[in-house]
Amino acid sequence: MKLLLVNLGHRRPVPYTDQPEGVTGIDKRPADGPVRVAAPGPKGVGASGVAGDAVCDLRHHGGDDQAVYAFAREDLDDWERELGRSLANGCFGENLTTEGLDVSGALIGERWRIGSEVVLEVTAGRIPCRTFQGHLDERGWVKRFTRKGATGAYLRVIEPGEIRAGDPIEIVHRPEHDVTVAMQFRAVTTERELLPRLLAAGEALHGETLAAARKYVAGQAR
Repeated sequence: MKLLLVNLGHRRPVPYTDQPEGVTGIDKRPADGPVRVAAPGPKGVGASGVAGDAVCDLRHHGGDDQAVYAFAREDLDDWERELGRSLANGCFGENLTTEGLDVSGALIGERWRIGSEVVLEVTAGRIPCRTFQGHLDERGWVKRFTRKGATGAYLRVIEPGEIRAGDPIEIVHRPEHDVTVAMQFRAVTTERELLPRLLAAGEALHGETLAAARKYVAGQAR
């Protein structure tokens, strides 16, 4: 398991986002050299956890529970075959393009050591949006991506430091539950009856998901 590339986005104007200034950093390109990773702060205030990476819409992106976004090269390859087009590393807006790691099958709360310094913790899957669809220019992309369910993973920073392309990835902790990224994604999108099962992951869940699961359970108890 290794880190193929670290990808950074830069602010640029596009016609397909509802970000108030009409800009996005979704089109990420490989970094040249090592990159610092650290917790950015709460959502709405903190942006990316990856130094030099632009997060333009703090309403929906960035913050400690979405500090870093990882996507597997194997899933990009699968989409290449399905879409019949080339997909560059970083084109899904991922900060980390991985190899040999089942990113969407990772457990919520699973921890990865990348290189010698950085430890990241899995929190949630990525929910597709209008900007993602416009960036890829694929009709019906939000529904298609949702149906496939290979979402990649958001991660929080447990131990900060520097990472670079080629760093090994080691899974240093696996929780004792069965709540995967893919299950979390289905629970908050198409299969809300799964929400109670997410509570087994506890505080490792993205804060918004944890609140949604607790609210659902409370409503069922009435």
